[in-house]
Amino acid sequence: MAKIKKLGRATDQRMAVMRNQASYLLWYGKLETTVEKAKSLQSYAEKVITLAVNSYNDTVKVEKETVDAKGEKVKKEIINDGPKKLHARRQIMNKVYDIQEQKQDGEAKSAFVSRTKDIKHPLVEKIFNIYAPKYAKRMEESGQGGGYTRVIKIGNRKGDNAAMAIIELI
Repeated sequence: MAKIKKLGRATDQRMAVMRNQASYLLWYGKLETTVEKAKSLQSYAEKVITLAVNSYNDTVKVEKETVDAKGEKVKKEIINDGPKKLHARRQIMNKVYDIQEQKQDGEAKSAFVSRTKDIKHPLVEKIFNIYAPKYAKRMEESGQGGGYTRVIKIGNRKGDNAAMAIIELI
């Protein structure tokens, strides 16, 4: 069993730091932190991505009857998460903070509302809709699972001389 890096913090604080940094890494794709935090974060973030990769295509089609404006019954086909994907989604929501979508520069409020109206958890959706298919395709092509992040050392920080690194998604 690998030794867990304590990072000089109590367990609850350490897990909060990992959860926060994993959220920002998965949202922005890149994060600058100390080398020790980056190495701990690498393992944490790869587990989150692996959960999504292993279950992202588990969906179920369901027909649902709704009443339209005229009072007529209309059948709609809705695609829901399967049990495996739903479980993975809940685990990922437990491992990362929910980062809300921001309005783009020059974007009208109505365009922002229409773009984000159906998205309740933008970070989780990004993990399942962007990262999971990308890394699943990479796994099929190269036959390699994992290795979704890389740590690049960038020297020492001015002030306390802490070794700094950039961790990024590949």
